[in-house]
Amino acid sequence: MLNMWLMIFIMFMFGNMIFVSKHKHLLIVLMSLEFIVLSIFFSLMLYLSMIENSMFMLMVFLVFSVCEGALGLSILVSMIRTHGNDYFQSFNLI
Repeated sequence: MLNMWLMIFIMFMFGNMIFVSKHKHLLIVLMSLEFIVLSIFFSLMLYLSMIENSMFMLMVFLVFSVCEGALGLSILVSMIRTHGNDYFQSFNLI
């Protein structure tokens, strides 16, 4: 059981490191966010199975994570259509 928690923690930390260090492309940032969401899902699943509680909150979490992924993908497609690439450097915030 401790090995599972350690693996989930390592997944979470790798996702955070990629999110912080690879901020040039929007696609890599979105993939690291999905990796973080996946590690949080695993930890929530492990915790809820340990306390023998219902898994209803997992379904709510999955719904919100799918909505987050779809929103990120639509922003990526919109950015590629308007700017031609997914670099943050070509995206003018003004």
